[in-house]
Amino acid sequence: MKPSTYVATGLSVRSRLRQQGPTYDRLIRLLNQLCAAILIVLTSPIMLMVAWLIWRKDGRPVLFGHYRVGQDGQLFKCLKFRSMVLNASEILEELLRTNAEARKEWERDQKLNDDPRITPVGRFLRKTSLDELPQLFNVLRGDMSLVGPRPITLAELEKYGEVRWHYLHVRPGMTGLWQVSGRSDTTYEERVELDRTYIEKHTLWHDAVILVKTILVVLGKGGAR
Repeated sequence: MKPSTYVATGLSVRSRLRQQGPTYDRLIRLLNQLCAAILIVLTSPIMLMVAWLIWRKDGRPVLFGHYRVGQDGQLFKCLKFRSMVLNASEILEELLRTNAEARKEWERDQKLNDDPRITPVGRFLRKTSLDELPQLFNVLRGDMSLVGPRPITLAELEKYGEVRWHYLHVRPGMTGLWQVSGRSDTTYEERVELDRTYIEKHTLWHDAVILVKTILVVLGKGGAR
């Protein structure tokens, strides 16, 4: 798709959201917060068990927060169970400095398939997506939705090109088209395109379908990173 087409479509998305009005946005946010509150209660035994396991094997902190770009460009701390070693930043910096292949992979995908920073417990949490359960509190606070484009960093926003205008119109989600469309098997460009497609075709029914597919993917461990 040409950049001019992205801009035109972004303006169309903005126009559609304005037509829905702030009342619709507040209703969607309230619905997500209600669902998040229920899910927090239901999954609290699992979250307590995961927190204990991380503390027992790797010490504190058990949670990790990294700033992501939210709706209208607002930064928020996206929560996860810690799945990496405590000196993860130093290890990544050294790896990218000394390993050309890893540096190329990081610059292309913003992730590493064989990431030396991930702990044994963290590998299990990522494989089962349990590391993302704390994001329910992000949904409860209104930073995120259950379904939406994947939360990205400020640096990644530049990689989104004109699609960033799509991204900034909505709240990022715990799950989305990327998570149910191959996840780690997709390229970065494909992930951006999936986010664009989701935003342009968003409906509550579409969200419900993605939530069901997410459960099936997690149970089948398909596309886990």
